[in-house]
Amino acid sequence: MVAIAPKAEKRLTTQIAEIAADTTTLRSLDWDRDRFDIEFGLQNGTTYNSFLIRGEKVALVDTSHAKFRQLYLDLLKQQIDPAEIDYLIISHTEPDHSGLVKDILTLAPNITVVGAKVAIAFLEDLVHAPFEKKVVKNGDTLNLGNGHVLEFVNAPNLHWPDTIFSYDHKTQVLFTCDAFGMHYCSDAPYDEDLEKISPDFRFYYECLMAPNARSVLSAMKRMDTLGDIATIATGHGPLLRYNVEELTGRYRRWSQEKAKSETTVGVFYVSDYGYSDRFSQALARGVTKTGVNVEMVDMRSADPHDVQELVSRSQALLVGMPPSSGAESKTAQKALSMILAAVNSKQAIGLFESYGGNDEPIDPLATKFQDLELKTAFDPIRIKDTPSEATYQLLDETGTDLGQELNQAKKIKKLKSLDADLQKALGRISSGLYIITAQKSDVKGAMVASWVSQASFKPLGFTVAVAKDRAIESLMQVGDRFVLNILEENNYSDLMKHFLKRFPPGADRFQGVRTRPAENGSPILADALAYLECEVSSRMEMSDHWLVYCVVQDGKVSDLDGMTAVHHRKVGNYY
Repeated sequence: MVAIAPKAEKRLTTQIAEIAADTTTLRSLDWDRDRFDIEFGLQNGTTYNSFLIRGEKVALVDTSHAKFRQLYLDLLKQQIDPAEIDYLIISHTEPDHSGLVKDILTLAPNITVVGAKVAIAFLEDLVHAPFEKKVVKNGDTLNLGNGHVLEFVNAPNLHWPDTIFSYDHKTQVLFTCDAFGMHYCSDAPYDEDLEKISPDFRFYYECLMAPNARSVLSAMKRMDTLGDIATIATGHGPLLRYNVEELTGRYRRWSQEKAKSETTVGVFYVSDYGYSDRFSQALARGVTKTGVNVEMVDMRSADPHDVQELVSRSQALLVGMPPSSGAESKTAQKALSMILAAVNSKQAIGLFESYGGNDEPIDPLATKFQDLELKTAFDPIRIKDTPSEATYQLLDETGTDLGQELNQAKKIKKLKSLDADLQKALGRISSGLYIITAQKSDVKGAMVASWVSQASFKPLGFTVAVAKDRAIESLMQVGDRFVLNILEENNYSDLMKHFLKRFPPGADRFQGVRTRPAENGSPILADALAYLECEVSSRMEMSDHWLVYCVVQDGKVSDLDGMTAVHHRKVGNYY
């Protein structure tokens, strides 16, 4: 049975659904949210999912975002007197899932909070009041009675350091919080429409899970020992019931591909301090676009051995400034000392501020790394204002530039590997010359494109191949809009020269170029022969490109006698 709360404005609503024996989900539906976490854009809102399990004892798995305080608490009270809840299981302490923990403790002061050791420590700092607690580790169980035996799975870094999964052996429901979720808001509580949710599922993985691919594989190895999984009760989006094997298989395959990389970047941050976790995630997202493996370590809870081991096998290290004082700084400073002790001169270092108000000064630390003769991955990123979308674009592009640089030697080797005749034959496939321009809120992007081809009449549509390591890729998700500018024969060299430049991260790619806004908000190049306003309808993954299918919404030719510029390559294994 599904009961849906009335929706007056379709903005913040709630929903309950019985998902298994004695098991209810309480879903908080955030229909209009368009930015999340590391500031990647959301096309379809999001949900925050919480769960009640009733045995002889009652457990509440996670809470909700603070913006849903009254709606969520009212919904919970309709289901049960909160004072009757015996356990509050914290999958992880990120505020969108633990934002109402204080409220639950007020309503149920005798409740026992269950979580990983790190999660309990974080909550103690958050609540600042005594509460009953139970620390669990991998393989521990909690017997709720009536056959509901919960087994806990250690899943750190998915995507916070304190994450645990909970598996109910009676119902075969696995509660995974962020893992296997997606930012997708719908009245449908389950994953019936695989085709519809697939783009959001993949985008969520790339933004939040890909930077921790090795951790994903480790968690899935532990999942394999649990037995059959009938439902994955995620913290965001629809629950997985109809496509469990398919979607977990995608996670495993994607993570194996990421982990294969011979090149690793270690990213060190401090969770829940300033914007450290968000900044580090944005940098990691940029690096992973290039196929370079990223591993993230929270310096607040880091094991010294793990820090030393990651540093020893990383080609580059990215470090967010930890707090210089306070209770949370002690472990972070110890991790920082371990990094300094373990680095070698063949590695590159990149430092960035966390904007926490108490950051370790960046210059003395930069000097220490310089004295150790480390290469500079990028100039220290100093953030002086409240982060904006442009801040996250800067971080994403900085990560992409670093990944491309680390891949350079491998790329040259690959270019030389193909048969020369085959290269020349493939290069004879001709194509036009185009410039893609896109804008989403305050973030702009542009890319020279040549792999463009009409793909349909009804609707009018075409495909464009976008390399995975292109910065503009994040502006070409399903539902995004952009402009395809078609360049004119004998009148394209200035535009090509401008947009083929290597722009520094965060630079305005349109400075000095004549543009006007399209109906969809993206820039139209005034000197282009023609333009098409488009919307991304679907994406297909290739080995090193995304094949993006776009529906045309509008367009115009400036000179009916003008001809499209044509591009001829000599070889077919690079642009």
